[in-house]
Amino acid sequence: MANFVLVHGAWHGGWCWQRVVQALAREGHRAHAVTLTGLGERAHLLSPAITLETHIQDVAAAIEAEEMDDVVLAVHSYAGMIGTAIADRMGGRLRHLAYVDAVVPRPGESWSSTHARAVRDARLASAAASPEFALAVPDPDNYGLDAADYQWVKRRLTPQPGHCYEAALAFDPARVAAVPRTFVNCTRPPLPTIDAIRPRMADPGFWAGAWRGGAGARVVELASGHDPMVSQPAELAAVLSACA
Repeated sequence: MANFVLVHGAWHGGWCWQRVVQALAREGHRAHAVTLTGLGERAHLLSPAITLETHIQDVAAAIEAEEMDDVVLAVHSYAGMIGTAIADRMGGRLRHLAYVDAVVPRPGESWSSTHARAVRDARLASAAASPEFALAVPDPDNYGLDAADYQWVKRRLTPQPGHCYEAALAFDPARVAAVPRTFVNCTRPPLPTIDAIRPRMADPGFWAGAWRGGAGARVVELASGHDPMVSQPAELAAVLSACA
């Protein structure tokens, strides 16, 4: 049996992992899906006070409260920022870090750092227009979902706390590299805001070699859109099980 902590990306909630949780449970694993403050069933807590650090503490607290060690931490999309921070601060508690079509930052970068200016400007304008300084919910039409799953996801997305967007993350890449890592590259269709991350995974010089050095790393391609936990839960669960 392995311990899994699953962290959703922007606008999502722990709900998006339910099919993967079920698949892992059938294999005898223990899986806990975190819902970040201000999102999903915790959307009533949405506030301008929520920051990237709030969400890092959400995940750290979940690992502590669930009394988990030897954790496979799977982080989706925006939550790549969070997973990187947890590997830096709590690497000794992790068996593996799986970036699921996620942001893989360099030290000092933010979630927004690799986005086109037009994307950044539009998102920040939507936050500025919101009393909670929240990023407006996008249409998940480019997540590669079938009709039923598209509707299921669309009606569950909630505004994203906006102060997470440009928050820079300081970390020691050598500490992160000490944790075995997998990048799940979702390619059908590829999400444009992750496109800048994909070449990093093929670059042996990324983090001055730390990504491909340290405890080891790999890239796994999944013929899925950006929400494989919804569209291909069995395939994603198999990838995560291999990480254990």
